Amino acid sequence: MAILEVKNVNKRFGGLQALGDVNLSVEENSVHAIIGPNGAGKSTLLNVLIGKLVPDTGSVLFDGQSVLGRKPYEINQMGISRVFQTPEIFGNLTVLENMMIPIFAKRDGAFSMQALGNTMNEKDVIGQAEQMLEDLNMADKRNFNSASMSRGDKRRLEIGMCLAQNPRLLLLDEPTAGMARADTNNTIDLLKQISEEREITIAIIEHDMHVVFSLAQRITVLAQGSPLVEDTPDKIKGHPKVREAYLGESA
Repeated sequence: MAILEVKNVNKRFGGLQALGDVNLSVEENSVHAIIGPNGAGKSTLLNVLIGKLVPDTGSVLFDGQSVLGRKPYEINQMGISRVFQTPEIFGNLTVLENMMIPIFAKRDGAFSMQALGNTMNEKDVIGQAEQMLEDLNMADKRNFNSASMSRGDKRRLEIGMCLAQNPRLLLLDEPTAGMARADTNNTIDLLKQISEEREITIAIIEHDMHVVFSLAQRITVLAQGSPLVEDTPDKIKGHPKVREAYLGESA
């Protein structure tokens, strides 16, 4: 059953057709990768999915409900969390304090730094945050200044902050960009664990084919703003249309 459906989505920027009749279906509890050469429309599509852009025509449905016209925080409340290329954490807070933020917001429906300070002694919030850090194998870093951590640990923390919101769909925009190979492999292992142990659907935009083929069950290839091929990883590898899109020559 599809949890995310993109139907006949078009988006133009002046004379540029960024997205042309994009149709995409992401099955519930699956890992679906969206790939394509530079300029294929991947970032534009992601911005449509998270509410930053409204398409000229078409529809985007999450669990049967339209996401179009909703503010990003409203989309988050629907059960969609997102991770951007650059980790978005609070560098002036500890790892534990960062993890408390989404738990507090989920519980009380609002967030402010002053309110967070007033909850620092509340055992339920701290306990949930510590348990999440334990699940992420970050319990030993609970008091670290988050700004001082490696990019891989920042990404792990950010993904954990998304999980603390209990999302049904996790959107990731090149989550391993700028990482050393060891951190990339650790992120792959974390996302595999999330996919296998939690009822969370993952949609990932990624350039690193090692990441894509390690995680995805289905892959959609975009080229010049339109879907080129959608299939399983085994069938995508070496596909003549994919090779032509990336290498500029037929197989």
